Amino acid sequence: MTTEDPAAPAGPRTRAERRRDTLARLGAERDVWLATAHPEHGPYQVPLWFRWDGRAVWCCTATASPTVRNLRADPRPRLALPDISDVVQLEGRAACFTAAEVPGEAADGFAARFGWDPRTEEAPYVYLRVVPDAVRAWRGVPELRGRLILRDGEWRE
Repeated sequence: MTTEDPAAPAGPRTRAERRRDTLARLGAERDVWLATAHPEHGPYQVPLWFRWDGRAVWCCTATASPTVRNLRADPRPRLALPDISDVVQLEGRAACFTAAEVPGEAADGFAARFGWDPRTEEAPYVYLRVVPDAVRAWRGVPELRGRLILRDGEWRE
């Protein structure tokens, strides 16, 4: 049994190729796993829709959710795209915005992408902006080395 993807190209990608592929996926994919932790309640992971604006990931969830509670206690989430053959993980800093606080461009972009505008819901929602501090990308064991492609908010060459 092998852990390699038979469709993957031979040899590891360069950091530039990983960056290009990662940015393409962030722009195209809709779903992300967002993991948070709370000192008293422990870890919590949830799948959410997301929108990449070129600098940050934007998600939306109910105000009373464990995700919001956890991010208010510790604003350092981890995010992962849902493909174990082409891993993309992000770590960053999160900020929470109510419907009244969210920048219009972010909320409008989210609504346009998903055909759903949380600002119009009766129950309150919170927009989450995660600015990545670190991004890791790899396809199988050959790419474990060099998987850190963004560090301290700067893309590595």
